[in-house]
Amino acid sequence: MNDSETHAGRASQSPPQDFVDRANMALALTLGHRGLGQCWPNPAVGAVVADRSGRIISYGWTGPGGRPHAEASALAAAGAEARGATLYTTLEPCAHWGKTPPCADAIASSGIKRVVYGLIDPDPRVAGKGLRKLRKQGIEAVAGPFSNETHWLALGHELRLTRRRPFIQLKLAVDGAGLIPAGGGGVPVWATNNEARAFGHLLRGQADAILIGYGTMLADDPDLTCRLPGLTWRSPLRVVLSTEARLSRHAKMLKNFSTAPVWVVSAAGVAETRKTRLEELGTSVISVPRNDQKRLSLHAVMNELADRGITRLLVEGGPSLEANLLKEGLADEVLIFQGRKEVRGPTIMPFAPAGLESVTDDPAFTLTDKRLIGSDLIWVYRRREFWRS
Repeated sequence: MNDSETHAGRASQSPPQDFVDRANMALALTLGHRGLGQCWPNPAVGAVVADRSGRIISYGWTGPGGRPHAEASALAAAGAEARGATLYTTLEPCAHWGKTPPCADAIASSGIKRVVYGLIDPDPRVAGKGLRKLRKQGIEAVAGPFSNETHWLALGHELRLTRRRPFIQLKLAVDGAGLIPAGGGGVPVWATNNEARAFGHLLRGQADAILIGYGTMLADDPDLTCRLPGLTWRSPLRVVLSTEARLSRHAKMLKNFSTAPVWVVSAAGVAETRKTRLEELGTSVISVPRNDQKRLSLHAVMNELADRGITRLLVEGGPSLEANLLKEGLADEVLIFQGRKEVRGPTIMPFAPAGLESVTDDPAFTLTDKRLIGSDLIWVYRRREFWRS
């Protein structure tokens, strides 16, 4: 056998199944992230259809508002080529009728012979029923690689169903000394560079809603939109915690309701005239009980947001709000953006009155990523309970 025949023989061999499964599930995960922030209350899912050799035939992800489902999109694009192929999906295919037919039925009728899934759906309407449907039709259904990553992708969906709260992501920016510039007067003082701030806007584009407290509203007057070029449409719903139902009629976020709605959460028992005034400004008002300190009950806030369909919440509040969320066990991921230089002027502790050790030394969290963004650093800490490392 000459060299050309040897090379031709090697080229004709299919790659190992494990390699194919990992490559296509990795793609499905990437596709699933495209739906983050756009498909609530449904989970963001990615799907890929590939033939026996691993060649990608089609792919899909959850559409805006949760429809079409990722599997349905991938199967529609595959058409007749789906027969005999493998479907990779980050979440178990649904088995129930909702606003769309069950994906398990669509898979069976498409001729798919094998399904590789990332996570069993915690929704009690599914929860293994989709897999049983597939297997009854003679379709092989197996757990795939990257179970940790697929679980994290769908964590907001799981928490909304099982704990009546969204996935909660805290974001804060500190200077080289680990402190937050005090700012104030609606004029921000930046601790990080342009690249890091752009990444922060990407996080906004992947959130269902963004949360701040009334103190941050007064100090910074933010509009909380996603300002990446061409991605303003991905701006999250904006939520302001205002115990006494106060909000300036001149606030920036009240000038662009066409970009994203504004919800104000106030205490039950506050004068109805105040709530009516906020509604007249164009906001929606939610009432929750106070806690023992006469502030808003953060657990009740999260319950109300989950009941309204929010699965992923980005918090860009001040040190007190973020410290209280940590104290209440209401933080699943903490992203610390750290500039290289110390800023001039007044600064405050990031988790007043404590510093970064509130997260970095907390055994409930584990450091899962550390990356450079330009000259700055981003540290990613995740709750160990959910990050199955």
